[in-house]
Amino acid sequence: MGRVTTLVEGGRIVTATDDYVADILIEGGRIRAIGDLAGTEADEIIDASGHVVFPGGIDPHTHLDTPVAGTVISDDFDTGTRAAAVGGTTTIIDFAIQEKGADPRSSLMRWHEMAEGKAAVDYAFHQIITHLPDSLLPSLDGLVTEGVTSFKLFMAYPNVWMLDDGAIFKAMRRTAENGGFIMLHCENGYAIDALVKESLARGDSDPIFHARTRPSLAEDEATRRGIALAEMAGVPLYIVHMSSAGSARAMAEARERGVRAYAETCPHYLLLTDDRLAEPGFRGAQYVCSPPLRPADHHEPLWNGLAAGDLQAVGTDHAPFFFEQRLVGKDDFTKIPNGLPGIEWRVGLLYHYGVAQGRFSLNRFVEITSTNAAKLFGLHPRKGEIAPGSDADLVVFDPAGSTELSLATQVTNCDYNPYEGMVLQGAISAVLLRGRAIVRDGRYVASRPVGSFVRSAESAALSSSTLVS
Repeated sequence: MGRVTTLVEGGRIVTATDDYVADILIEGGRIRAIGDLAGTEADEIIDASGHVVFPGGIDPHTHLDTPVAGTVISDDFDTGTRAAAVGGTTTIIDFAIQEKGADPRSSLMRWHEMAEGKAAVDYAFHQIITHLPDSLLPSLDGLVTEGVTSFKLFMAYPNVWMLDDGAIFKAMRRTAENGGFIMLHCENGYAIDALVKESLARGDSDPIFHARTRPSLAEDEATRRGIALAEMAGVPLYIVHMSSAGSARAMAEARERGVRAYAETCPHYLLLTDDRLAEPGFRGAQYVCSPPLRPADHHEPLWNGLAAGDLQAVGTDHAPFFFEQRLVGKDDFTKIPNGLPGIEWRVGLLYHYGVAQGRFSLNRFVEITSTNAAKLFGLHPRKGEIAPGSDADLVVFDPAGSTELSLATQVTNCDYNPYEGMVLQGAISAVLLRGRAIVRDGRYVASRPVGSFVRSAESAALSSSTLVS
């Protein structure tokens, strides 16, 4: 019996560089041919005429089934990846978290166990490093050989996840030898801790004070410091969940002078404001995240950074919780589990507010939602591309349709929707993962989870002579 074939007919194919109408023949989960394939026989034919066909989204920043602040994120690898699929994302990159003092490879094994057999989309991993004495530096080399080539380090959360500048610098120097890639959470942890203590001593303990004790300057300073450390180490750097205008400016200046610096932002930093944290009835706790939501004047600099190529990607930092889980922080905002949902709505939000509102082109949209993440995290050209030999991860998108965001219809396992009531231009007609239709007309239709682990190779940030735009 031959391999199953699928023909996607007549769609407008949009990649990071191209825009044309053609047919796509898929065989064995990969793209076999692209062109005028009229008359070609296939086991399944998908009519994409009048639709845009683009590479499946890659969310480079998710947290599923993760323990946080004495509880566990409400989406596991089952519900979270089904939500991703329905939203047009076919690959996620989740974070394994090192336990203090332990070899980080042991936590990676745990994350493999949590995801295997449950994921509706493909997945790769970053490794969070919370403790890095010299004796554990060789473990970074071991992670690279196991297909995990990106390491997230924290400049915030002293005595929990934070590494000092010396440890960060040593990790950076190690990646110059082993082909890894450093990611940084940039906030000045010591300054924030001092502000938090002052706030609580005054009795200012409501959710809004989470934002007021994490000012944008604390992020801006750490961003510039992180860039300087990477320059000294002679390695590229990826800054996660950028939220402030000052950090976007620092990134633009660094790239202007040729630094291999890259950054992502998140939909909530592009669209939501810090006044959400002041919602009555403790509902502001649903918008506690780190870095915090900012005032509206931070939005356009981030959008402009995406359009100009100073920021390269949009991840979600997906970390949902039920309201009941947040109540532990009723009298102390520092105890509120941090995180917002977003995995399901990223692609649609970026099309509506990015493409439909004229902020950037369809090609740039594909770069931001898929191709750049694939290149930066060693998944390209298998992922993030529509070309012969690439995985047939495709989104068939109806630009004339519309999508309303609502708790009543979401797949995300959470009891609120931060974008409730928004009506977005465009609708997802189908999502294919390695040639299999897993979503049709906005519904997840696969009979069983078909996602699998994807090994990351060396980042294009290391091997390319030009910066990823």
